[in-house]
Amino acid sequence: MSENAEWTAPDGSWASSAARRRNMQAIRSRDTKPEQVIRRLVHARGLRYRVCSRPLPDLCRTADLVFRPTKVAVFIDGCYWHGCPEHYVSPKTNPGYWSEKVLRNKERDRDTDAKLTDAGWLVLRYWEHEPSASCADEIAAAVLARRAIPDSIRLKDD
Repeated sequence: MSENAEWTAPDGSWASSAARRRNMQAIRSRDTKPEQVIRRLVHARGLRYRVCSRPLPDLCRTADLVFRPTKVAVFIDGCYWHGCPEHYVSPKTNPGYWSEKVLRNKERDRDTDAKLTDAGWLVLRYWEHEPSASCADEIAAAVLARRAIPDSIRLKDD
């Protein structure tokens, strides 16, 4: 399709215009600035992790940072997509669709938390607006604390 051709959204589409479609397609699902900063800070503390990885092989969801040996999964949630209570504002265009989408995301987040917790994982969630250094400190403390506790004892307590 040429740049000058008029684009119309198909029936039932979330895209209200060609410009909106381009904007939404440009939004990253991984390697966001907050994720990169936190990863860099955690790495500087000597911790190693997997990026955008499935904590459980049969769970079709990925965490932003995964510490497999200690079973810690970290999620850095975007304020808009995950419905931050401080910053989420329903859009003016197609609000029904987007509010439902964010609600489904929040429900999926709670389901993910429950499944990982049931499997013995510690789930840490942070909003993108939280101070990166504080997040990195909490992540490092949690991973190091779980490193110090043998799996057999940790599983009995859970």
